[in-house]
Amino acid sequence: MKKLFDVSMLKFLLVGVGNTLLSTVLMFALEDLGFWPSTAIAYVAGAVMSFFLNKHFTFHSDEVLWRAAVKFAVNVAVCYVVGYGLAWLIMDDLAPFSPLPQVWWERLSKLVGMGLYTVFNYFGQRFFAFRRRGSTT
Repeated sequence: MKKLFDVSMLKFLLVGVGNTLLSTVLMFALEDLGFWPSTAIAYVAGAVMSFFLNKHFTFHSDEVLWRAAVKFAVNVAVCYVVGYGLAWLIMDDLAPFSPLPQVWWERLSKLVGMGLYTVFNYFGQRFFAFRRRGSTT
């Protein structure tokens, strides 16, 4: 169990907090550009920051830069689809049993998706995108 949950998880969460702060600040600072440009620029900047910090600070990866970048992008896409897809399915099945309005179930689905995405993304980055050569962890 210690091999799965080590100091890299804390570092990953710390990078995630920084990534979220950067994305949020940029999103609101650039809101005059409109919804899609401001959010896209913010998320790309956050992803770039996350890539470099997780590659070097969190996982100390010696993977070739371009290969790690491709693996990182694939991991993020897969984790997004799986995490948010599962959240949508789970919450959609539970919604009929609740008096909450549909808009609240969609918001809860997003929160559940964020949680699932974070867990899947950590393991994907650790064991796929930034896996150390010759290492099983």
